[in-house]
Amino acid sequence: MARSAPHDRYILGVDLGGTNIVVGAMSVDGTREFGMHEIPTRAAMGADAVVERIVQLIERVAAETMAATGASRDALLGVGIGSPGPLDRERGLVIFTPNLGWRDFPLRDRVSEAVGLPATLDNDANCATLGEWWRGAAQGGRNVVGLTIGTGIGGGLILDGRLYHGASDVAGELGHATIDSTGRRCGCGNYGCLEAYASGPAIAERAREALAGGEPSSMPALVGGDLSRLTAALVYQAAREGDRLALEVVRETARLLGAGVANLLNIFNPDTVVLAGGVTQAGDALFEPMRAEVRRRAFKPAVDACRIVPGSLQGKAGVVGAIATFAQQQGLM
Repeated sequence: MARSAPHDRYILGVDLGGTNIVVGAMSVDGTREFGMHEIPTRAAMGADAVVERIVQLIERVAAETMAATGASRDALLGVGIGSPGPLDRERGLVIFTPNLGWRDFPLRDRVSEAVGLPATLDNDANCATLGEWWRGAAQGGRNVVGLTIGTGIGGGLILDGRLYHGASDVAGELGHATIDSTGRRCGCGNYGCLEAYASGPAIAERAREALAGGEPSSMPALVGGDLSRLTAALVYQAAREGDRLALEVVRETARLLGAGVANLLNIFNPDTVVLAGGVTQAGDALFEPMRAEVRRRAFKPAVDACRIVPGSLQGKAGVVGAIATFAQQQGLM
């Protein structure tokens, strides 16, 4: 029997987060996309309930894919899963993830057994970086650094076209690079991590601290005077509307990110740095001063060889990358 073409075979992808689960499917060659449905994770219900929700969404997307293509179940090759870590990819375990409260949980095999398909497991930030490299803003790169900026700051490294995992699967924890040895306490327990300054919650906290100085700003009005409701997205909104204090917070965030990215240029000499997540909402107000800070700090040959771009796969980079990790691990790309 003739082997079906790549566009007639499909891989499912799961992006598991502490807040939401996203599942989609793509053809092996990445030219066709199906599903991309999102549901709340409801981590408080426990690991078994979360797995059940993942499985239900996989089956929904699988059914939609088969209905849209006329493909049989045999055309579904497997499931790539992106999860917060740290992970043991070899054994398919989530070693620990505070947002989900899991320890040594066999996520890969639980999902695989439930849906009757082979599965792979990789770090969610690795997946987001690989997704942008395969089908997003980092296409064409061979050596790519990815930063995902949201509740925390994750990272991924693609070296010579392959994800780099390191000796114990924790390579790419770029948010925990120290940028101030005596600086703010990070959730990881260290002081002065990039995440402690430039993650979404850290940006909001720095804005609240600036507002405590009494400088006029539109930001309190955006939250009805309740500054506990201030988010990075609202800081970005105020900056776009010309609020001077919000603009300064965004510029300071750009300088901090620029320092971190400059270190990465000097260490890895990438051809592409891609930033994904809510940070892209800030637009040029963040990217222009960040690029300027990188030019100021990094070696010129490294700067000249590298483009720094916002991610383009809004809301689905993790799913696309989870599919790509499955394809890479199965020798399909």
